[in-house]
Amino acid sequence: MKREITFRKVDYEKDLRRIYQWMHEEHVIPFWHLDFPFQRFSRHLEKALADQHQTLYIGEVDGTAMSYWESYWVNGDIVQEYYDAAPYDQGVHLLIGDTAFLGKGYALPLLRSMVDYQFSNADTEKVIAEPDIRNEKMIHVFKKCGFEPVKPIQLPDKTGLLMFCDRTTFEKRWAHANCCQNV
Repeated sequence: MKREITFRKVDYEKDLRRIYQWMHEEHVIPFWHLDFPFQRFSRHLEKALADQHQTLYIGEVDGTAMSYWESYWVNGDIVQEYYDAAPYDQGVHLLIGDTAFLGKGYALPLLRSMVDYQFSNADTEKVIAEPDIRNEKMIHVFKKCGFEPVKPIQLPDKTGLLMFCDRTTFEKRWAHANCCQNV
C-alpha cells in the first residue's frame, strides 16, 4: 500500500504543543536539546518562525503529522563558517517525532522528498546537513539519500558531521525513483 508524503508550513497555534511534545521524546532530546519548559519553548518556536533564513515544516504521512523539518539557507547560518558556501546552498534539519513512525522506514523517503523540494529552487546546487556525529542512524539515512560526509564541525550545541548532497548526485541516484510523493 502506497502512503502519501506531504509537507506543510508550521502553524504556530496548530503545531506548538505537538512540536513541544516531540522535543521531549527520549529519541529526540540528545540530538535537539530543546526539551525546554513550555513557555521557553514557545518563545523559541516564535523566534524560529520569524527567522527569514529558514522555513519550518511538518511532515505528514497520509495526513498524519509525524515529523518536524527546518529548511534553511546556509548563508546567514553559523554553518556557513565551515565551508565555502554558494549563495543558494540550503540545509536541512529533521526529526521524526511521532514514535509510531519510528523504525518503519519513513526517514529516507521523507528526506528524499524534502531534498527534492529544496532542489526545486533552480539556483540550489547543494543541500547540506550537519547531524550530530553520534546519530549514526541519521548519518546512515543521509548517506543513502546521496549525502557525502565532509568533516566533523564543532557547533555551539553539538559536534556535527558536515555532509553535502550535490544536485547532480541526487538526481542521478533518484532518476528512476518516484521519490517525492509516496512511501
